[in-house]
Amino acid sequence: MTFVCKLATEFRQTFGRDIVIDMWCYRRFGHNEGDEPSFTQPLMYAEIRNHPPISQIYGQRLIEQGVVDQGWIDQHTKAYTDHLEQEFQAAGSYVPNKADWFEGRWSGLKLPGEPVLGRRNTPTAISEDELRRVGNVLTTVPGGVHIHKTLQRILDAKKAMFETGEGFDWATAEALAFGSLIAEDHNVRLSGQDSGRGTFSQRHAVWVDQETGAKYIPLTHVDGGRFEVRDSPLSEFGVLGFEYGYSLADPRTLVCWEAQFGDFANGAQTIIDQFIASGEAKWLRASGLVMLLPHGFEGQGPEHSSARLERYLQLCAEDNLQVANCTTPANYFHILRRQMLRDFRKPLIMMTPKSLLRHKLAVSSLADFTGESHFRRIVSDLRPPKEGETTRLVLCSGKLAYELLDARDAAGDPTTEIVRIEQLYPFPSEPLVKRLKAMPKLETLVWAQEEPKNNGAWFFVEELLEQCLADTGFRGMRPLYAGRDPSASPATGLAKRHAAEQANLIAAALGHSSPAEAQPSARRA
Repeated sequence: MTFVCKLATEFRQTFGRDIVIDMWCYRRFGHNEGDEPSFTQPLMYAEIRNHPPISQIYGQRLIEQGVVDQGWIDQHTKAYTDHLEQEFQAAGSYVPNKADWFEGRWSGLKLPGEPVLGRRNTPTAISEDELRRVGNVLTTVPGGVHIHKTLQRILDAKKAMFETGEGFDWATAEALAFGSLIAEDHNVRLSGQDSGRGTFSQRHAVWVDQETGAKYIPLTHVDGGRFEVRDSPLSEFGVLGFEYGYSLADPRTLVCWEAQFGDFANGAQTIIDQFIASGEAKWLRASGLVMLLPHGFEGQGPEHSSARLERYLQLCAEDNLQVANCTTPANYFHILRRQMLRDFRKPLIMMTPKSLLRHKLAVSSLADFTGESHFRRIVSDLRPPKEGETTRLVLCSGKLAYELLDARDAAGDPTTEIVRIEQLYPFPSEPLVKRLKAMPKLETLVWAQEEPKNNGAWFFVEELLEQCLADTGFRGMRPLYAGRDPSASPATGLAKRHAAEQANLIAAALGHSSPAEAQPSARRA
């Protein structure tokens, strides 16, 4: 079989043609040694019982060809059988005392120490000089490269960001994260169904010459590590499985897989459940894989709204994953860099935005990438109430925060504070408790989400919020829910209905509607 596989591989490499291996085989003992295959295949297994083992057939052929004699076969058969018996006996008293998962290319990496994952800030800021060096590469079109006129306008806008130090958008922050890591001798790999351009024409990691069709990839011209971006086939299961394997083989590369829309990860659920979420617990295999899942309710259909946040939160336990829903470009920048700059690796599930890619408030300044800046698990209100005057606290994640801020400000509400939970797991209980302690007049805490009640983060955060309230001294106060009603479908797909649902949940979150719109959590037994 080994010879046949080598022959097939050489044939394909030599002639560039597919080859099929027609393999005939059988199991002598069915599915396993304890199986009884005759229940369902009596005639076949009557033949197999009378068929000599392959070792006897091959041994007899070697004897006939004068290669070995019967004594040689008996000697090696006994030696191998004795070896198996010794190993079987040894297994009875075996106690594992050393894992091999931090050897080889993993040397120097380790399990996260205490305090647990996510509770330590990792220095992720870069210098202004490094930022500008990378920015120059990202905005300079080499002579002889003819880019699209619209792309030129985008690059001009990026150049203005670097010149003024203001208005950095999501795609520019991502490119800065990639470029700065490469400049620090890390490798970056990004794959997905439309990764080069970006599903929403936001990334433009690949520039296509409009006259020749040749491709120019700016980040490959940053000195240091390697950058590669791949537009992958429409096979989420196969591609995500490959990228997960890549992250195991090379922990020194930031490996990112991007779904065209978040729901498209449905096709790779086996990889997520069997490997990404549980590989460390089951097989002592760490991974730093990043899954980028576009998420946000903008009135589109079910497969184009939800990245199924609830599924990943349901899989979270024992610090196995990181789940985040960032709302600022700089926070996205820092969380990507954090993946490589820590001395351990954990998968990162990122709910990436759609409308926030170009939202006027979803921008960062140069200072947010440099100096003492770092990833923030919680982001405070842009225009908070006067200190100590908060009576209503609305917690949320993702783009909903900006809609809540607009509605709150339009209503002239001076006592409602809106705080964003950027990292959902591990949940940032300590910084939240710290904020709650600064709100002595707090009367109401609301969790607001765009997703239906049976989806999203509500089921996950409810008990955590109750515990934070209790730890702060608000014992007896229960978090309220503001969001869509339970639904079998993640989104309606009808623009008018979507708009009505969105308006209702925003009003409920801010307390501008009837109490029925925001229900307290049911007391648990």
